[in-house]
Amino acid sequence: MGFRKDFIWGTATAAYQIEGGWNEGGKSPSIWDEFCEQPGKISDRSDGRAACDHYHRFREDVALMAAHGIRNYRFSVAWTRILPEGTGKVNEKGVRFYSELIDCLLENGIRPWMTLYHWDLPAALQRRGGWLNPEMPEWFAEYTGIIADRFGDRVRDFMTINEPQCIIGLGLWQGVHAPGLKLGVREQVEAIHHLLKSHGRACQVLREKVPGANIGFAPCGGPSIPLDESDPADVAAARRAYFATGGESPAFSVAWYSDAAVFGRYPEDGLKAFGRYLPSGWEKDMPLIGQKLDFYTQNIYEGVQIRAADNAEGYERVPYPAGHPRTAANWPITPRALYWGPYFLWERYRLPFLISENGMSCHDAVSLDGQVHDPNRTDYVQRYLRELRRAGDDGADIRGYFYWSFLDNFEWAKGYSERFGLVYVDYATGKRTPKDSARWYAEVIRANGENL
Repeated sequence: MGFRKDFIWGTATAAYQIEGGWNEGGKSPSIWDEFCEQPGKISDRSDGRAACDHYHRFREDVALMAAHGIRNYRFSVAWTRILPEGTGKVNEKGVRFYSELIDCLLENGIRPWMTLYHWDLPAALQRRGGWLNPEMPEWFAEYTGIIADRFGDRVRDFMTINEPQCIIGLGLWQGVHAPGLKLGVREQVEAIHHLLKSHGRACQVLREKVPGANIGFAPCGGPSIPLDESDPADVAAARRAYFATGGESPAFSVAWYSDAAVFGRYPEDGLKAFGRYLPSGWEKDMPLIGQKLDFYTQNIYEGVQIRAADNAEGYERVPYPAGHPRTAANWPITPRALYWGPYFLWERYRLPFLISENGMSCHDAVSLDGQVHDPNRTDYVQRYLRELRRAGDDGADIRGYFYWSFLDNFEWAKGYSERFGLVYVDYATGKRTPKDSARWYAEVIRANGENL
């Protein structure tokens, strides 16, 4: 059957990872600006102060997108550029930057997909408690209102919050991402609840202010892949494992966030394990959290193998064998994650589904001929896209795919040591070199995936 005729082919980035201009145009410090200053937090001791210098070179970058057939671009807004204090006075220079970026995209025939929040919380709000502060939903609503008022005449497609699992699990539990906290379960659960209320308030504001707004949510979670997909017991076990909410914390759960956002309720197994940690009166917040969504996205890179087991859970994880292929980031290569993840998610939530991030870090280098040859990346994406197509052929409502990332960039705690881009960035000079994969992806887009 193949991909839909109107399939959304795109690529994605995030503000802190590419923009640079960290203290220009009225921007204030974010939690990531401050986290990078702490010794030992970033593996290569780098920071996002310059990043890809997209703040100054966005027109060049958009021209490169257009030249490589990109017609959909997912990007995030730095809250710190719009509201330097997190609330209050609007920074018009920051508004102008995004307004010019949006105009440039539209002039080049590229549809903007805006992510409201991709991890770079204003440091001013973190000092007021960040996601632990019950005022956060109204701070987020104020910020969203400015976005809607200033850009809603040209942007219709929005994702509210990127990877809430990482915001909480890596940033507030394990402490390996900004703001680097190691909180107890009660505080994690409260922070998640405030985050989900913030998502709900953003949806309300966008519905009110942007006629025809197309709104989604961008969580993450490595899919459970049945070891033997011809065995109904393994398929049922993988489904159960993917949506289970248990263990030490719900921070990395899929269902704890998405059941709340889509159905307006927390999953029963999660309530049994963690319900006692929810803030008083949480039940009355669920209609706010469960706002109508137009589509559901997920960031998916890898999955875990699951088989049925005779234990309390009814499933067990099966490790990959020694020598299993891995990316440069040491993530296992598991193409079937893009079948079973989207299929299970569509089956459960019944919303049009898009992959909001998928891609591969490779050991890229500029070769003697001046080009960047990355056959591993094209092979990876081809394998994953075939599986996404299979999910659509089997009935899942698959609407789109955003490759992560358009540019090599600042990969959070890994600094600049990982290269996910379709375009190679020389960080010393800023020079952009489109990789072989950029030209290959342009052909995939042109053929609507029929050449896979």
